[in-house]
Amino acid sequence: MNDKSNRPVDDENPQGTDEDADLFRRAVSDARPIRSESRAPLPPRSKPVARLRRRDERAVLRESLEADADTSNLQSGDSLRFNRPHIGRRTMRKLARGSFAVQAEIDLHGMTASEAEEALRQFIADAQLRGLRCVRVVHGKGLGSGARGPVLKRKVDAWLRRWQAVLAFVSTRQVDGGTGAVYVLLDRN
Repeated sequence: MNDKSNRPVDDENPQGTDEDADLFRRAVSDARPIRSESRAPLPPRSKPVARLRRRDERAVLRESLEADADTSNLQSGDSLRFNRPHIGRRTMRKLARGSFAVQAEIDLHGMTASEAEEALRQFIADAQLRGLRCVRVVHGKGLGSGARGPVLKRKVDAWLRRWQAVLAFVSTRQVDGGTGAVYVLLDRN
């Protein structure tokens, strides 16, 4: 049994014998590591791009630029007014005069802020889907809010500014609610 492939495997050393290990060591005894100074340079690593962070920063910047004055000191008799940069003065005058036909309205009286936000969000989305151009939002004057001031009025002002479907809004004429309601001009997408 001189043939190594036909040799029985040792039960204590199933991988081979010490003789096999010695044979391998002798075979590789003169092997040396390859040393090369001329290594191909690795391409430079590109810096990671924080896409979501950049998007968030742009959104914050856009919101801050679109916002008019701080509305935290908004009083019950103050008028609301907002328009996107591409909405002209003539359109704003027509909106303030009530020249656009009000095609739907929502009354937020008696709702909590979270209820009002959800109802208003759904109302605006539905109005836009139906292709409505002008709607009225009754938020109230906040006379029952005491020292806190008009809570819903302030919130409605902030929400409408953020939603891209809203092109402009302005407090209504006295006969339509005055400073307790707004006409809202919607994008017809």
